[in-house]
Amino acid sequence: MALVAHFDIELHQMDVKTAFLNGDIDETIYMVQPENFESGDPKNMVCKLTKSIYGLKQASRQWYHKFHQVIVSFGFEINVVDNCVYHKFSGSKHIFLVLYVDDILLATNDIGMLHETKRFQSKNFEMKYLGDASFVLGIQIQ
Repeated sequence: MALVAHFDIELHQMDVKTAFLNGDIDETIYMVQPENFESGDPKNMVCKLTKSIYGLKQASRQWYHKFHQVIVSFGFEINVVDNCVYHKFSGSKHIFLVLYVDDILLATNDIGMLHETKRFQSKNFEMKYLGDASFVLGIQIQ
């Protein structure tokens, strides 16, 4: 936030809809069938998960791994101090991406990079563009 204010750069927000459902499962996990969704005898039937779901202990970790894999493939580099901060440079143009669970902040000095990043993310995840950042973690930005 200090860099955004100091350099007077654009700050935009996005939200990843149902973020935890994007995580891939890298282990075998079975669960009891949800109530009212049973098929067959519910006492003898379970479901094998192929994707992460809300409530799964690994859900947030799997979501982060998926997001990291996708955003790095687009040329973003992870910050060595904070692994939820990414950056991408192209000459004098730059964009910073901050991930907080399913909320994304994009700080940039180039609107073109902003639009490219938004399009890329929307191709990979169901996103909601929230426009210029006005509230971040319950704090109003002016």
